[in-house]
Amino acid sequence: MKRIICNALVAATAAFYLGSIAQASQPVTIAISPVGDPGNAADPTQQGDGTSGYGIVGYTFNIGTYDVTLTQYTAFLNAVAATDTYGLYNVALSLVSSVKGISRSGASGSYSYSVIGDGQRPVTYVSWFDAARFTNWLQNGQPTGVEGAGTTETGAYTLNGDTTNGMTETRNAGAQWWLPNEEEQYKAAYYDPSLNGGLGGYWAYATRSNSAPGNSWANRTLTNEANYYSAGYTLSGGTGGYLTPVGAFTNSASAYGTYDQDGNVAQWNDSIVYSGRGCRGGSYYTDATALASSGRNYNDPTFEGAQIGFRVATSIPEPSSIMLVGLGGTGLALLRRKRLKG
Repeated sequence: MKRIICNALVAATAAFYLGSIAQASQPVTIAISPVGDPGNAADPTQQGDGTSGYGIVGYTFNIGTYDVTLTQYTAFLNAVAATDTYGLYNVALSLVSSVKGISRSGASGSYSYSVIGDGQRPVTYVSWFDAARFTNWLQNGQPTGVEGAGTTETGAYTLNGDTTNGMTETRNAGAQWWLPNEEEQYKAAYYDPSLNGGLGGYWAYATRSNSAPGNSWANRTLTNEANYYSAGYTLSGGTGGYLTPVGAFTNSASAYGTYDQDGNVAQWNDSIVYSGRGCRGGSYYTDATALASSGRNYNDPTFEGAQIGFRVATSIPEPSSIMLVGLGGTGLALLRRKRLKG
């Protein structure tokens, strides 16, 4: 397989406040979409590498409704990356005009980070390690402090300073936040339990269509639209660069209510695929073949590029299933080898 850049039960989404007031005064919220229908059949669609049979998940889980945004990732950096021991920040985020969205100021030990432009665009220039460390931070309750045990190095994944291998870490038992594996990512994007008379089936695209989406910003409220390259880029004009705000294609969600699983940025998953970590979904730069359910890709877990981001998954239930406890009026809820590619 050619190694390339990673490129209705429509469930209500839910937002969760994570971490305690002792840990973060402005906790990040993650909108989630429940993915039910456990024990669904596999998709027989042949992938670009000749494999097939993806999408089987035998349990219910929740996945991020949107990709992790620049605003969310900036909050993460400000919480743990004053020194940035493990390179969570790539200077390309302030330099590459097509996607730039985070600036850094100060010196090591007192770094601070700010959003450039529209913070609702997805973060890019993040490695698989960066994404895994973000999920560890969520798992640990969004603490502040140096990158280490209890902040970024333990939790959903035991990383312990690894920035070069990335092929041995697996999701820890009991993880409540994690990077979706390939099966979870695939099901959330392409499976629809209402197809085939209620027996379930798969769409070719995560926009609930078997035809390639349109890519017009002007038509973003129509069905079957996405941010990708098709006889030209999808340029929003108002946000700058090639990225569009998450969820901007308001009527092009998957059957489970997720947005941008096709286009905008490809997303890491935590499955080991050949000699790398998996990623799917295509991006603003790729054509429709990368967006399709058959577009199985992977990359070195150290890779960071303008076309790849991530979303998270969780086992935390919907708000109606948990009690959010009020406390004092504040909700207590639950350039290392970096490549500049425009």
